Amino acid sequence: MKTKRTSRFRVITRNILLFLAAALLLWFFFHKGITAYEQHKYPPIGQLVEVDGKKMHVYTKGKGENTILLMSGLGTAAPVLDFEPLINELSKNNRVAVVEYFGYGWSNRTDKERTVEHIVEEIRTALKKSNIKGPYILMPHSISGIYSMYYVNNYPTEVKAVIGIDPTLPKALEYFKEAPPIMPNYLSYLAPTGITRLAVNMMADHFFPIAEDGTYSKENLNMTRAISAWKGYNRNVVDEANEIGNNMDKTVHMTFPSEMPVLFFTTKEDKVNEEGKSNVTFYETQVTNHSASKVVTLEGHHYLHWTQSKKMGHHVNEFMAAFEDE
Repeated sequence: MKTKRTSRFRVITRNILLFLAAALLLWFFFHKGITAYEQHKYPPIGQLVEVDGKKMHVYTKGKGENTILLMSGLGTAAPVLDFEPLINELSKNNRVAVVEYFGYGWSNRTDKERTVEHIVEEIRTALKKSNIKGPYILMPHSISGIYSMYYVNNYPTEVKAVIGIDPTLPKALEYFKEAPPIMPNYLSYLAPTGITRLAVNMMADHFFPIAEDGTYSKENLNMTRAISAWKGYNRNVVDEANEIGNNMDKTVHMTFPSEMPVLFFTTKEDKVNEEGKSNVTFYETQVTNHSASKVVTLEGHHYLHWTQSKKMGHHVNEFMAAFEDE
């Protein structure tokens, strides 16, 4: 009797596994087909330039004496689309540029390590090939704070000022006594196998900006959904996350030049640890001696540009006027 039950259990288990394998295979081919269709439907909205034999996507909007380079945070699948409200605001008086790093947006993926040296050189090459001349006002969000620090210290004549959007800076781990984050390597298989697409369809709220209706157009959100399915947590993003510790070690001795204007945006509802340390107190240690430098707190998410683009634009205008009038 046990033998028959065991045999029946094995048959049922085998059939379930075969069904799941077939379903996953069908989903994989469906994902590949839909991706090809979407990539044809949603071509790059900027220009593609060749960097190290791959294509990088560069988008610009607006005109003005100053060029603001928006630099995206870790895992932001479609940086140009994510920054759209801020781009629209800043481009009223400035030229605004976004270089989508390898593994993001409409840019290709790369086999090169996601070191701070490689990323900054790729940005500079893309800007030059797009004929976007400096000096630039770097505006890094989150992890790009590390890249901005490296950029300023190695190419000071190419940078006019820095405006951080809750930026991650090299001394942050030391200040808060934290360890660098680690991202599991298996996540890099989610996008190519179509599992990310499944997650996007089931948990769309986790992939879309948290903003009032109308802030982002329907077309923007449709493209964001598609690109998130293509690129969400691909191997370049995972490698970049796991390189944070090394990139911080390479830049922890660096500071922004004392004469450089620096503005930091951070969240108003800031958590204070047991030692009385917070993002605000940390950024105050990073502000330069320039008279225009300051920290501005705003209510909102770590992605402050989702809801505070207009206020950010106002503060940016005041900040730029302060150091340009000198």
